[in-house]
Amino acid sequence: MEGIDLKDRSVIELGAGTGLLGIVVTLLGAHVTITDRAAALEFLESNVQANLPPELRPRAVVKELTWGKDLDNFTPGAFDFILGADIVYLEETFAELLQTLEHLCSERTVILLSCRIRYERDLKFLKMLRERFSVSEVHYDSSKDVHIYKAQRGSRRDDF
Repeated sequence: MEGIDLKDRSVIELGAGTGLLGIVVTLLGAHVTITDRAAALEFLESNVQANLPPELRPRAVVKELTWGKDLDNFTPGAFDFILGADIVYLEETFAELLQTLEHLCSERTVILLSCRIRYERDLKFLKMLRERFSVSEVHYDSSKDVHIYKAQRGSRRDDF
């Protein structure tokens, strides 16, 4: 896989859960908005506080985001990267997730989603994603059966 320079880049993590990905990306130099539903925020915030050195905590903001709702709380196209780890599994959230991705994306935004393809519905999500974005698989870990997909608006050259 190619390296990605995250220093001073603007990143949003969707469906952060424990916040591990957002914490690591902050440690790699990015300014990160770590999001999840309201019910997860207290635990998420405590993990961020416990696992980031005090001088890096201002680079990580924990914020509520329920896909498809209150998107006006997020500036359209403000992020260099949108990250999601294992967030594609509930078919009833697919339309809202895609709406959220479209709202957050600019022409320069790179979406990176890691997931397992467990069921037919997961392939359905990929089909829906491909209808809206240019999508490619950039990595596959056969030992864990995890795919990483890169998606962007339209087609453009890689410059990260």
